[in-house]
Amino acid sequence: MQFILIVLCAIFVGAFLYIETRKKYVSALIFKGLASVCFVLLGLLCSGGGEVARILVYGLILGCVADVLLNIRFVLKKKELLIYLLGIAVFLAGHIVYLIAILTISSNWPVCFVIGMILTVFLIIWMYKRITTSRKIKIAGAIYLEAIMLLNAVAIGNVIASPGSFTFVFALGTFLFLISDVLLILNTFGSDPKRSIRIIHILLYYAGQVLIALSLKYV
Repeated sequence: MQFILIVLCAIFVGAFLYIETRKKYVSALIFKGLASVCFVLLGLLCSGGGEVARILVYGLILGCVADVLLNIRFVLKKKELLIYLLGIAVFLAGHIVYLIAILTISSNWPVCFVIGMILTVFLIIWMYKRITTSRKIKIAGAIYLEAIMLLNAVAIGNVIASPGSFTFVFALGTFLFLISDVLLILNTFGSDPKRSIRIIHILLYYAGQVLIALSLKYV
């Protein structure tokens, strides 16, 4: 069943990307939602119970909701900015939930937090030289990037302190998520958005969420 869900997720993602190029945004929204439901179901199926797994499933659900919101903005163009910010807020909540889950097994999180905050400053400086957008979006983006960078720092710290299947698979998933988000921001607010970058960021995002869902097998 796990394999079937992964295959279905890949099929739905492919359908979403194809339909989106034809500007059929309602149909694209449906297929994107179905793809996201697949990684939520995968997480539920892989979860063997326990507090960490339960919290991580909540994070997957928030990711699914955020996915739908980010594409609703293409359907409701008059509310595009509001819906985009709401989607980012839900994704932010998902990252915080993921972070809460892995902090319970972290023995070196203070050091990871310091490293994560320093790296975030460098990332924001590098990215904001390459994008043009409102101050409101930049502030929201900075908060978002801080959260996902802290998540990655703690996840990698867990791999170093407690190497194992769960810590490695989860850290890989969050890293792909981070790269996907960086590409999304650069492509959305950069001077030369490309369809190829859009495809890459979507594929990396779903790969990341699927890996996070699969990591629940090892909790």
